[in-house]
Amino acid sequence: MQDGLFDLQGEVAVVIGGTGVLGGAMAMALAGAGAAVAVVGRHEERGRERVETIRLQGGRAVFVYADALERDSLQLARDKILADLGSPTVLVNAAGGNRPEATIPPGGDFCKLSLEAWRTVFDLNLVGGVLLPTQVFGELLLAQGRGCVINIASLAGMTPLSRVPAYSAAKAAVLNLTQWLAREWASRGVRVNAISPGFFPAEQNRRLLYDEQGGYTERGRAIIGHTPMQRFGQPTELAGAVIWLASEKASGFVTGQNIVVDGGFSAMTI
Repeated sequence: MQDGLFDLQGEVAVVIGGTGVLGGAMAMALAGAGAAVAVVGRHEERGRERVETIRLQGGRAVFVYADALERDSLQLARDKILADLGSPTVLVNAAGGNRPEATIPPGGDFCKLSLEAWRTVFDLNLVGGVLLPTQVFGELLLAQGRGCVINIASLAGMTPLSRVPAYSAAKAAVLNLTQWLAREWASRGVRVNAISPGFFPAEQNRRLLYDEQGGYTERGRAIIGHTPMQRFGQPTELAGAVIWLASEKASGFVTGQNIVVDGGFSAMTI
């Protein structure tokens, strides 16, 4: 095997949404592979706890506050990261989520779905989830002529899931924008790819998957029944995909791709 194939020493990784469950796990993975990591998000307490854990394990990390929906906030974060860690070479866009008001309950009416709720979910996943952070940090990547962007999409962007039309459509847009950016930036030295997780219990979906007693809900049972591996994913199981995509040695000829980590859900038919 090529020496240092997955060694990220010397890389500076920015994880937008690094205060969340999945973003935090990816920040930990990148730090474990040797990258200096900026954990970026709005939840300062969780962000500082994540940074402390990374440091206790021998990694280098800082927490930087930013609201991914505000360009000025992202620009301030960029300036702080430049001062504290140096110029970023890896951008992970892990901010996103859904909103209850944009979810169609059983028996609900799509025709009554609020436009405001729809826009909120699109802003959260597409504008703050990819567009603004990639514009702000992408300027640095393009200026130095190297680096990569890793967008966290979703299985829902590939196969629209019941009850979450806005979230599914927004994540489909994330995949489309990933390919567009990959085509435009390939000749300028910047790779752009996506990771589409399947079902990973986190804050936004735990109540949909588990009941108050800790058992599966009806929806949770349906998902498990459609997943060949017969379980949900663990956040640490995204580590391999994010390290591989972040490593120029390992995936230097990979761009415009969507890496699916879903326990076989997308391969299941009947």
